[in-house]
Amino acid sequence: MSTEPQNFPVIRGHAIHVDERGFVCLNDIWRAAGFSVRQKPAEWKDLPSTGRLIIAMLERNAGKSGVKNYNPASVVVTRKVKGGGVFAAVHLAIKYAEYLNSKLALEVADVFLRYKVADPTLADEILDRASPDANEWAGKRALARAGRRPFTDTLQRHGVGLRIEYARCTDAVYIGLFRKTARELKKVKYASANLRDAMDGVELTFLAAGEALARERIEQTNCQGAVACEAAALRSTSFLRAALEAERQDRKGVQQALVLVR
Repeated sequence: MSTEPQNFPVIRGHAIHVDERGFVCLNDIWRAAGFSVRQKPAEWKDLPSTGRLIIAMLERNAGKSGVKNYNPASVVVTRKVKGGGVFAAVHLAIKYAEYLNSKLALEVADVFLRYKVADPTLADEILDRASPDANEWAGKRALARAGRRPFTDTLQRHGVGLRIEYARCTDAVYIGLFRKTARELKKVKYASANLRDAMDGVELTFLAAGEALARERIEQTNCQGAVACEAAALRSTSFLRAALEAERQDRKGVQQALVLVR
């Protein structure tokens, strides 16, 4: 079973699912409101007042794009499958919550405003309720992102522009730390997509530190161009690897000494 947390907004103890289009599950909002029999999403969707809301949204969207698209499925859709229900654009979801309960509408609006702008405190609240495995997974993902973006931004400022150049500089970090390229590491870890998702917490910690050191060297020595940045990344991470190997060797010596004492 995957330990990846489902980082959906939670309202009154109920996860409010959001699909790949950003549509909100109205059935989840209905459950959060307390299962009012006569206010189910399917019934609300067929109300004349809801129809007017849908038309208003379609007209607004058409005005933005310059193309008239009066297909209601572009703002609300019903999925008759397991885990389905009525999914709608956020504006409609807030209107549905208002139809159920004015206080609930305020909660829904607040949560989805925070969700839309990626408010980190909202993620923290979600993870506070998540399992230890889910928190570990989220921590790994955050660690993987923390060093990567500043590293690539530094490369860009110092003359790296082509995708193949970014790949070479990234490989320099991997080679310096693990003595393998990204492609070689993917084979070892059976990673078909994102290599960092296949790394454990210790490896990601070393990787974040390696990219930080490489970034400092590139900036302080004012490297210019892909070749110079690649060399700097390899040199910094090689020093880090040497320190890590020295520590591990020392640890091994301590363990052997303990065995002899026993």
